[in-house]
Amino acid sequence: MALLYSGLHAIWAYRLAHWMHGRGMVFAARGLAQTARFLTGVEIHPAARIGRRFFIDHGMGVIIGETAVLGDDVLLYQGVTLGGTGKESGKRHPSLGDRVVVGAGAKVLGNISIGADTRIGANSVVLHDVPAHSTVVGIPGKVVRRRKGDENEVLSHQNLPDPTMDELARLARRVLALERTRGRAAKAPARKR
Repeated sequence: MALLYSGLHAIWAYRLAHWMHGRGMVFAARGLAQTARFLTGVEIHPAARIGRRFFIDHGMGVIIGETAVLGDDVLLYQGVTLGGTGKESGKRHPSLGDRVVVGAGAKVLGNISIGADTRIGANSVVLHDVPAHSTVVGIPGKVVRRRKGDENEVLSHQNLPDPTMDELARLARRVLALERTRGRAAKAPARKR
């Protein structure tokens, strides 16, 4: 089964390219990274620093930038981008702590830090630092839940809070209450002067 898993192939190629890059074989490392990208659909810059037990699930479209730093036990789903914003020089890609899970299609952009044990929901766009033990959703990404350090929550995409829908539901209830109040006012008899 491992022979058919493109995310695993991309990681193996990255490990070799990273080793080569660290020994001054920059051109060869970049060539290997581009070949791996062509074969797997996963683009990992050889200079990125990635911890142990990193895993890419259904890797097509994953991009990890040059100055990205990933801790141990990080899990990325398909379509994740750990990229720069184009406005910075030097360190311009995100740093992810240990045991971070990034949902499908999420974009984590710029020189920001994502704390350990954080969960980023699918298609979120994260542009600012996130504290440890958080759940982030939305565009732009917002922390919608903070957990205690001893909780080991699995990223359950179907059960993520949706602050936008919560606010729309609250506004709909408010409009309904105002319409009822207005309706009662319209039915009230006119006062004599």
